[in-house]
Amino acid sequence: MSELRGACILGQSGGPTAVINASAAGVFQEALKQDCITAVYGAAHGIQGILNEVFYDIGKEDPYELELLKTTPSSMIGSVRYKLKDPDEDDTDYKKLLDVFRKYNIRYFFYNGGNDSMDTCNKISKYMQKAGYECRIMGVPKTIDNDLWGTDHCPGFGSAAKYIASTTMEIFLDVRAYDTQMVTILEIMGRNAGWLTASAALASAKGYGPDLIYLPELTFDIDRFLDEVISVYNKKKNIIVAVSEGVKDKDGRYIYEYGPALTKHKDSFGHVQLGGLAATLAGIVKEKTGAKVRGIEFSLLQRCAAHLASKTDVDEAYLAGQAAVQHAVQGITDKMVAFERAEGSEYKCNIKLVNLTDVANVEKKVPREWINKEGNGVTEDFIKYALPLIQGESRPPFENGLPRFARLKKVLATK
Repeated sequence: MSELRGACILGQSGGPTAVINASAAGVFQEALKQDCITAVYGAAHGIQGILNEVFYDIGKEDPYELELLKTTPSSMIGSVRYKLKDPDEDDTDYKKLLDVFRKYNIRYFFYNGGNDSMDTCNKISKYMQKAGYECRIMGVPKTIDNDLWGTDHCPGFGSAAKYIASTTMEIFLDVRAYDTQMVTILEIMGRNAGWLTASAALASAKGYGPDLIYLPELTFDIDRFLDEVISVYNKKKNIIVAVSEGVKDKDGRYIYEYGPALTKHKDSFGHVQLGGLAATLAGIVKEKTGAKVRGIEFSLLQRCAAHLASKTDVDEAYLAGQAAVQHAVQGITDKMVAFERAEGSEYKCNIKLVNLTDVANVEKKVPREWINKEGNGVTEDFIKYALPLIQGESRPPFENGLPRFARLKKVLATK
């Protein structure tokens, strides 16, 4: 395929992670090296930044600050939750995107995100093809939920898993500081996939983990849950239970809704804002047992704890961004960068590409065979899968005892 000269732009979408900026660094640094890429832009708040023509000229950033993106959490250029409509029903946004792409001669588009982001990337790719505008479009995976189809794992998951396992170990020691009978319930993110909640079992592998683990892949039965909690509590008197925020009953109702009425706000993709499960279950357990019960919601800490990031995760997040640019320059388009685990006892993952059409809006769940027969824990196969992903320590430089994160100038691009 002939060389394609033009500008590139990166947008980010969905929930931030501890390593999403590492992927941005991979895209930016690699794109700045390419002779055929005439300008490198970062969209302010994802697709909205492109629609509003608000994006940053990355070529004007200090190279040291771009390097610091590797150890800076969240999205330095801003993320968004914005759902593009079906272009056959309303192509207003697509026409605007095409106008902006033409105006700035954007010929390379990279979108960094999860399931919904890959849907956005796929829609734009297909529209540009239909419009006859040559633009190479690549998805860069990101999600702590680890639920993207077609990849062994997702950048962001390893660091979140490391945080969850480490924090669970610390909580284990804390709740045993006193000779007190207690039930501690941990609420862990993940919505419809239990990868993160299952990661609490990594703490169990070190002897400091939860006694029971409940994933959203299986129907959650309150009565059975109470029976199992009471049974273990009567034996141990001080127990920890890890539960996914997204567990549902047999009727498909989120268990957190059993508690006091909380906000039912939905984002543009129709996702309900979850939260409050730990408090709901703590109240139910306390009422049933009379025990001292503490509910702990890990919340945003799961996705912003760069101080506990996995170096493996940081390196692979960077590689995903870098590979997206390299493949696009070589003439590849309409794909998402993915990881394929090599066979053998030593952990190694290779880059592969999957079709955007195949990955958009498809959720990858924890396999049933990796959940124990009782449905209240995970098997050794999950431990073997997840343990390599949390290896290595990634630390930002420190100034006066605090981390030094990237400081971008964010010079607005003009035309």
